[in-house]
Amino acid sequence: MKRKIILLIALIAVIYPEVGKAQRIMGAVIFGGNATQVDGDEVFGYHKFGINAGLAAIVPFGDNWSVSVENVFSQKGAHQRKLYLDSLDGSYDLKLNYLDVPVLIQYTDKDIVTFGAGMSWGRLVGISEQRNGYGMPGTTLESGIYRSSDLNVLLDVKFRVIDRLRLNVRYAYSVRPIATREVIDSKTGKPNIRDQYNGMFTFRVYYVFNEKLSRQNRRQSSQPIH
Repeated sequence: MKRKIILLIALIAVIYPEVGKAQRIMGAVIFGGNATQVDGDEVFGYHKFGINAGLAAIVPFGDNWSVSVENVFSQKGAHQRKLYLDSLDGSYDLKLNYLDVPVLIQYTDKDIVTFGAGMSWGRLVGISEQRNGYGMPGTTLESGIYRSSDLNVLLDVKFRVIDRLRLNVRYAYSVRPIATREVIDSKTGKPNIRDQYNGMFTFRVYYVFNEKLSRQNRRQSSQPIH
């Protein structure tokens, strides 16, 4: 998947050779948080909160369209608070740390709202699991319980607040299972084998730089040469 992303970036550079000559690539610093859950684990709700932070490169083509490539640290997982007072308290916590590379096609309307859609590949770099308040030592990167990578589909919207600052809301969902595990069905009380998927809402601030130079260069490149 990493090779596919590199090939996509190379393809963009071939299709739009003016990027390197007449246009300027914009950059962004990103910081915010995720609200996540894991579908298929019998723990319901977006109750696991984590960091989402990193950098982005934005390649404009035309006044409204652009391609963005990000490199972000993203914490996902699932969480359930204590349900009972005894030693088996029903609590659960799963922490999945990823290095994500989202690639999006974006459209900006009236220089205020930017809509985006795309895909993200993530490498699992950290994991921990607790059940009933006790750590699960068998859940590690080396155990293979969870896939080493996560492939997501993304929907994204950004709102300009002031000149360079945007508020960003994103939804992401795994397109293939991150794990296949045995869980106890909450309705029947019997064990089931289920595929599990990451679901995530992300809320971030998005600080863009080099935007004015990029716009000036695009306008200059569109003027006829006399």
